[in-house]
Amino acid sequence: MPEMAQRSGQEDPERYLFVDRAVVYNPASQADWTAKKLVWVPSERHGFEAASIREERGEEVVVELAENGKKAMVNKDDIQKMNPPKFSKVEDMAELTCLNEASVLHNLKDRYYSGLIYTYSGLFCVVINPYKNLPIYSENIIEMYRGKKRHEMPPHIYAISESAYRCMLQDREDQSILCTGESGAGKTENTKKVIQYLAHVASSHKGRKDHNIPPESPKAVKLQGELERQLLQANPILESFGNAKTVKNDNSSRFGKFIRINFDVTGYIVGANIETYLLEKSRAIRQAKDERTFHVFYQLLAGSGEHLKSDLLLEGFNNYRFLSNGNIPIPGQQDKDNFQETMEAMYIMSFSHEEILSMFKVVSAVLQFGNIVFKKERNTDQASMPENTAAQKLCHLLGMNVLEFTRAILSPRIKVGRDYVHKAQTKEQADFAVEALAKATYERLFRWLVHRINKALDRTKRQGASFIGILDIAGFEIFQLNSFEQLCINYTNEKLQQLFNHTMFILEQEEYQREGIEWSFIDFGLDLQPCIDLIERPANPPGVLALLDEECWFPKATDKTFVDKLVQEQGTHGKFQKPRQLKDKADFCIIHYAGKVDYKADEWLMKNMDPLNDNVATLLHQSTDKFVGELWKDVDRIVGLDQVAGMNETAFGATYKTKKGMFRTVGQLYKESLTKLMATLRNTNPNFVRCIIPNHEKRAGKLEPHLVLDQLRCNGVLEGIRICRQGFPNRIIFQEFRQRYEILTPNAIPKGFMDGKQACERMIRALELDPNLYRIGQSKIFFRTGVLAHLEEERDLKITDIIIYFQSVCRGYLARKAFAKKQQQLSALKVLQRNCAAYLKLRHWQWWRLFTKVKPLLQVTRQEEEMQAKDEELIKVKERQVKVESELVEMERKHTQLLEEKNILAEQLQAETELFAEAEEMRARLVAKKQELEEILHDLESRVEEEEERNQSLQNEKKKMQSHITDLEEQLDEEEAARQKLQLEKVTAEAKIKKMEEDILLLEDQNSKFLKEKKLLEDRVSEMTSQLTEEEEKAKNLGKVKNKQEMMMVDLEERLKKEEKTRQELEKAKRKLDGETTDLQDQIAELQAQIEELKIQLAKKEEELQAILTRGDEEVAQKNNALKQVRELQAQIAELQEDLESEKAARNKAEKLKRDLSEELEALKTELEDTLDTTAAQQELRTKREQEVAELKKAIDDETKNHESQIQEMRQRHSTALEEISEQLEQAKRVKSNLEKNKQTLESDNKELVSDVKSLQQAKSESEHKRKKLEAQLQEFMARFSEGEKVKGELSDRSHKLQAELDNVSSLLEDAEKKGIKLAKDATSLESQLQDTQELLQEETRQKLNLSSRIRQLEEEKNNLVEQQEEEEEARRNLEKQLATLQAQLVETKKKLEDDVGTLEGLEEVKRKLQKDMEGTSQKLEEKAIAFDKLEKTKNRLQQELDDLMVDLDHQRQIVSNLEKKQKKFDQMLAEEKNISARYAEERDRAEAEAREKDTKALSMARALDEALEAKEEFERLNKQLRAEMEDLMSSKDDVGKNVHELEKSKRTLEQQVEEMRTQLEELEDELQATEDAKLRLEVNMQAMKAQFDRDLQARDEQNEEKKRALVKQVREMEAELEDERKQRALAVAAKKKLEMDLKDVESQIEAANKARDEAIKQLRKLQAQTKDYQRELEEARTSRDEIFAQSKENEKKLKSLEAEILQLQEDLASSERGRRHAEQERDELADEISNSASGKAALLDEKRRLEARIAQLEEELEEEQSNMELLNDRFRKTTMQVDTLNTELAGERSAAQKSENARQQLERQNKDLKAKLQELEGSIKSKFKASIAALEAKIIQLEEQLEQEAKERAAANKIVRRTEKKLKEVFMQVEDERRHADQYKEQMEKANSRMKQLKRQLEEAEEEATRANASRRKLQRELDDATEASEGLSREVNTLKNRLRRGGPVSFSSSRSGRRQLQMEGEFSDDDADSKASDLNENQPTQAE
Repeated sequence: MPEMAQRSGQEDPERYLFVDRAVVYNPASQADWTAKKLVWVPSERHGFEAASIREERGEEVVVELAENGKKAMVNKDDIQKMNPPKFSKVEDMAELTCLNEASVLHNLKDRYYSGLIYTYSGLFCVVINPYKNLPIYSENIIEMYRGKKRHEMPPHIYAISESAYRCMLQDREDQSILCTGESGAGKTENTKKVIQYLAHVASSHKGRKDHNIPPESPKAVKLQGELERQLLQANPILESFGNAKTVKNDNSSRFGKFIRINFDVTGYIVGANIETYLLEKSRAIRQAKDERTFHVFYQLLAGSGEHLKSDLLLEGFNNYRFLSNGNIPIPGQQDKDNFQETMEAMYIMSFSHEEILSMFKVVSAVLQFGNIVFKKERNTDQASMPENTAAQKLCHLLGMNVLEFTRAILSPRIKVGRDYVHKAQTKEQADFAVEALAKATYERLFRWLVHRINKALDRTKRQGASFIGILDIAGFEIFQLNSFEQLCINYTNEKLQQLFNHTMFILEQEEYQREGIEWSFIDFGLDLQPCIDLIERPANPPGVLALLDEECWFPKATDKTFVDKLVQEQGTHGKFQKPRQLKDKADFCIIHYAGKVDYKADEWLMKNMDPLNDNVATLLHQSTDKFVGELWKDVDRIVGLDQVAGMNETAFGATYKTKKGMFRTVGQLYKESLTKLMATLRNTNPNFVRCIIPNHEKRAGKLEPHLVLDQLRCNGVLEGIRICRQGFPNRIIFQEFRQRYEILTPNAIPKGFMDGKQACERMIRALELDPNLYRIGQSKIFFRTGVLAHLEEERDLKITDIIIYFQSVCRGYLARKAFAKKQQQLSALKVLQRNCAAYLKLRHWQWWRLFTKVKPLLQVTRQEEEMQAKDEELIKVKERQVKVESELVEMERKHTQLLEEKNILAEQLQAETELFAEAEEMRARLVAKKQELEEILHDLESRVEEEEERNQSLQNEKKKMQSHITDLEEQLDEEEAARQKLQLEKVTAEAKIKKMEEDILLLEDQNSKFLKEKKLLEDRVSEMTSQLTEEEEKAKNLGKVKNKQEMMMVDLEERLKKEEKTRQELEKAKRKLDGETTDLQDQIAELQAQIEELKIQLAKKEEELQAILTRGDEEVAQKNNALKQVRELQAQIAELQEDLESEKAARNKAEKLKRDLSEELEALKTELEDTLDTTAAQQELRTKREQEVAELKKAIDDETKNHESQIQEMRQRHSTALEEISEQLEQAKRVKSNLEKNKQTLESDNKELVSDVKSLQQAKSESEHKRKKLEAQLQEFMARFSEGEKVKGELSDRSHKLQAELDNVSSLLEDAEKKGIKLAKDATSLESQLQDTQELLQEETRQKLNLSSRIRQLEEEKNNLVEQQEEEEEARRNLEKQLATLQAQLVETKKKLEDDVGTLEGLEEVKRKLQKDMEGTSQKLEEKAIAFDKLEKTKNRLQQELDDLMVDLDHQRQIVSNLEKKQKKFDQMLAEEKNISARYAEERDRAEAEAREKDTKALSMARALDEALEAKEEFERLNKQLRAEMEDLMSSKDDVGKNVHELEKSKRTLEQQVEEMRTQLEELEDELQATEDAKLRLEVNMQAMKAQFDRDLQARDEQNEEKKRALVKQVREMEAELEDERKQRALAVAAKKKLEMDLKDVESQIEAANKARDEAIKQLRKLQAQTKDYQRELEEARTSRDEIFAQSKENEKKLKSLEAEILQLQEDLASSERGRRHAEQERDELADEISNSASGKAALLDEKRRLEARIAQLEEELEEEQSNMELLNDRFRKTTMQVDTLNTELAGERSAAQKSENARQQLERQNKDLKAKLQELEGSIKSKFKASIAALEAKIIQLEEQLEQEAKERAAANKIVRRTEKKLKEVFMQVEDERRHADQYKEQMEKANSRMKQLKRQLEEAEEEATRANASRRKLQRELDDATEASEGLSREVNTLKNRLRRGGPVSFSSSRSGRRQLQMEGEFSDDDADSKASDLNENQPTQAE
């Protein structure tokens, strides 16, 4: 919100806060709403428009727009209900009874246009940017909102902050205010207003100052105000360093922040803390068009003085590369003034002068980074710095050495293995390094600045009681392509929305619990959990961030491998989608709550690792400037170049080991900071503010509806509304509900007092509401959405009925009163008139005068009057007497009754007094009980207070426990890490144990050998019993031998250790040898001088090559020109097509003219029929007219023929032009082929210099592997594509079926609609239950999975331990057995010794001699055995090496020969396939041309058919009219017989014409069928050809496989030969010693050969580079060719599908034509019956009319089908045009493929030449290498011993690996089983859902059938009425005509015919019209008779 600051103006601020209720409660608008049935209709311009429902037509509704009165057809589902006017401009949108998008948008729009920018939506406060200053932010407004509750005041950001502040003080709970929205929506301005409000409300008015921090400068002393001022001044500093101008917003925050304001117990501010998120640091180095970088750069350049500029080495705006757009000013702001403001703010924040200067130095240095320019050196890719002025300035500012900096940038030191190497950087790498450093320095500066501000604001080290956190973070972003930053922002918003959903419905459900409503708890936060898991899940399966971190550790990982892995792991996730097409720019798609977002994973790994040049980073850390060194103190944690460069695995492993636990990715850091933020937010009470941008033009008073709707969706407002709909959002207090809606239930509530709840219950029972639509609480009644609107409608209708009734009664009363008055006046007037008339007659009569004078004097008349009066009085008195007597009797009777009642009441009084006494006693008891209960209550209240205190203490303990839990979790993580380490140690220990076991087995084998020897000796003892002494000596010798063997074991172990040492020494020697090899390479470099001459020759050849290439470029230009000509011709074709369309339009006009003429013909015929007197003249006229018609038909046919000839001429021209272009292209290709031949000759000269081709062979084998992989991928893609096509076909079928079903669906009745609504509600409740059950199922399955995995792990560990125990027990048993046998032997020997001690003494001397001999012989044997073993080992190793070398050589030769053969065969195959494809293409083109011609013929035939049908219908009409007239005439006189004969003749002629037309029709239909048959044959031929092609391919594949088998046999034979050679080689080992003597002589020769070899190797490398380039080109050509083939296949499939659709439509047409023929036959039969039967004329006429109506319907259907057919034909033409264009593209791509194949053939020739040279070189080098091989063999012998030991270790490791693999397989099997179970559950759920849907559909279909039946019944009734009326009219006309004929008057048929025509034209007319026409006819009859 751009500066929504307070206004000083005279405007009333209340206008922008309060709603004018007079406008809202306008009765006229209420009446308008009820009368018009207003609803919301979707609109492109306004989003939604108000409209009134006029008519319902099935699923569609006719609507009249309120704005302009236009009518429109809208689908029922698109209509949204409108709220009553009572709810207009409502402050809280949750109160709206109709909660839908249209109502929300309308409410916001109305409020915005009225100047009300703040609106509540449940927990949300929605703010729309006004783009102007409003006077609602002054201190008076702050005071207005201070201390008020939220509902007491209108919506405002102050109300939100006040409620947060009050909740914090009252509940002692931390608060948070979350501001989100798009850039430019006003987030920062609203956070400023929150801080402003809190600073005003929570500041100490005494002006407390913080004396803890001593001021560092005198300026600081002046400026250092109170803490609130510093808090407000932190904002300008952060804005200057973190805000920038964007297209949407002039002051856009490019980072998210969480400001934590700490308060003490009394509510005063005691400190603050700021945390930042996701600074957009890339803006520091580059900006988009019309955008700026951060404000501080412009402020510093504009506002700094000369002294500061010289210190900071500042320059002009345009001198910096990082300022992409130069100096762009912000309207209404000056950078110079803003610079002064930031400086003042820094002084207020107590920044020292040195700190400010060092900050600005870093800012200047960031700009200087951009001015460093690198250039590429001529001969190499290495970067160089031609000018280092910018580098000098940078180093001066950052305190570095220039030389060290340039060295670190251009050739950084990278770790390779254990050594460090200087690696030269390319220009791109250097630029990237500089930009990365610039970004990193600015980010670190910003981080330091935030830390410094926090240091200044945090005075108390978190001694505050509680805090309010304000989160200002970017809202949900959906661009066309979204990157890593958008993923992070959307991830945070997903988490925040989950928090909102959770808190919102927790509050809702707490209220439901308070009110005692039955409600099953739903956590709507879980709706977003799958998406959050997809992003953040660490494992099983890993999420996006986890996979990204994992890929960052792999050296060869790329963005593509990351995407592949993501698709592999998360491909089946519900919220994850793969790109639908291969051409999609997006890599993957995630479905967030706000919508589907496409992500492009470019440079994600780099962004996640954020790599830096660690050499420069260490220089910055060691900077002379302390500030810079402090910024770069965390150098150890950065990702270095050696990690990003993707070095060897050893090097990578080393770095990983050294930096384990130090290096953290951006994703990890952001995830950690987000989890911390979410933890703090969860512990707070959140308040939500959603900022909305109304338009992108920054205009006040303008609101774009679609933009606002998108933001409401992204901000989660509509998500909140969705949650509201699930519950009961509308709630009313009982009294208000009764007061407002009691009018609807007048008799439900009895008179007298009744509780509000009971009254409401009775009212709702009377209203008969569905129980699911409401809930009755303790104080309120809750409703679902839309119920109140329904009640309002009913109330309005009731009120209108009452008022109408009241008005009618009043009007009736007034009318009756006026009538009575007028009646009295009339009677009075009559009396007056009579008296006046008498007086006028008598006034001149003398006697009258005398009478008038005498009468008063007479008394007799008076006496009579007195007597009459007396009589009247007497009568009255008598009447009174009678009345009094009757009253007396009644009074006496009443008196007796009263006495009786008095007695009864006295008795009752006595009983009541007794009861009263008892009640008094009861009351006294109750009072005592009440006192007791009150005391108990007080005790309970005190207990409740104590419990509350305990609860608070428990909550505090809970918080502590939560912190303790977090600590424990951290400890747990550490313990898990330790556990993993222990597992690793366990694995190593197991390996050691296995080694020991193997050693024990070896010892046991040796022991068994000794036992065998012992047995032999014992046998000898048994044989030589006479020489016992000798045997005893031998036994002793054996014991000694055993001891010696044990000693030997010890010696062997010592030797093992020594051998390990020797292995280490050998490794050292190997390194020395590597050094010697480097020396040899240096010597080889000297021989390079000889190659320079050859290089010169090569350069000449290259120049010649370049000349040829220029010629080739010229040829390419010519080719481009030819292509341009082709495009021009295509444009001409398009123009011709337009001409064709114009011709078609002319043709249509001609057809219209033809129709007009036919209408004129009809008119003429009617005129002819009117004048039936002269039949001969009529016939002549008819013949003339028919001739004219025939001539017109001929003219039309001629015109059509001319048109067709013109079209054919156009096609011929087009074909000739195409042929000319193709000839030009072929000429160009010939020229190009000649050039390529010249090029080949030159390259063959070039190839004579090549010496070695081993690398080429390797490259070739790699390319073959790649080709195979690509082919496999292609096959997979094709399979997927075919599956996709099948699915597409199925979907299209389904869609057709659905469309058919939708077409059948008609309008439902109101009762059915109500039932549908109820069913839908039931379904929603069932679905919610289903969802609950699904969630429970998922939780159970998760728990089961976890438990089962744990159980399996434990079982595996148990099994392993059991196995180990069993193995140990077996070993122990074996040892015990051996010990037992040895002990038994010892016992036996002891016995023998005791028996033969005497004989032993004599034979001891002999034994000693034998011992000496034995020892000597055993030593000799051992030495010989050792020597023999060594010789055998060396022999075996040499044999293996030699065999390997020979095998490799033979293998390579075989590969080369096989590859050559395969390539030749592949070329042949390609050529054959091309020929076949060309043939197929030609055949297809021919077939298409024939199909087009046949289609055109079919169209012309169809048109002719239509014309014939029309003519036929006209003739039939004439025929019918003539027949009717004939019948009329036949019924008249005999004189008309001649006319009848003439009419019969004309009838016959007409029937003949009709038959001719029928024959023509049948011929046309036969021709159509013939064309369709031909088309079907062509399609069958095409399919047969394709099948043959597939068979040929399969046969070729089988041949290839047979050849492969033959090659495998050859390989096996070669292996057998190799084994023979190995045997011969064993003999050659003996001659090895002689060769060693000759070695010294040969070494000198080897050195010379090595030098020559090195020279050859260098040349080879160059050639390898060239061949690699050629191979790349070849691969690109192949890929392009494969893509073209895939496209052509796709097009062919599309063609097939279109042809199938056309066939279906043609079949439909044929069926409809059959139906039409059938109807026509019926019609003809009925016509014959009518002509034959004259008796049943009236009934037949009725039937005839019905049939005519049916025929008309059939004709309409036919016309519709024909129009559909024409549309399909147009589609077919378009598709054929597309196919033609694709064919042209295919031809171009084929030509490119041919070129690439020619290039490949050239490369093959080069390969052959190089192979020949290779063989020569191999022959020459073999002799040289023999001596070197012998020397190497000697070295190899030493290394082989080490190899054996390593082989043993590997064997042990392999065993472990096998075991682990077995375990893994078991685990995978279990996982698969669980997945199957889950899939089964899902399938069951889906089946249930489908069953529900089927039942719904069946219900709907039944209702629709009922409505259809009713509608058809009504139609039939109407038709019956119409037919009867028409028949009556006709009968009258017939009668009149008969009368006229009898009288001999003139006959005129005009009236009857016109009447018939009217009937035919009007169709169905109303009953009133029919009655009026009948009456008119009745009136006309008498007039005519007269």
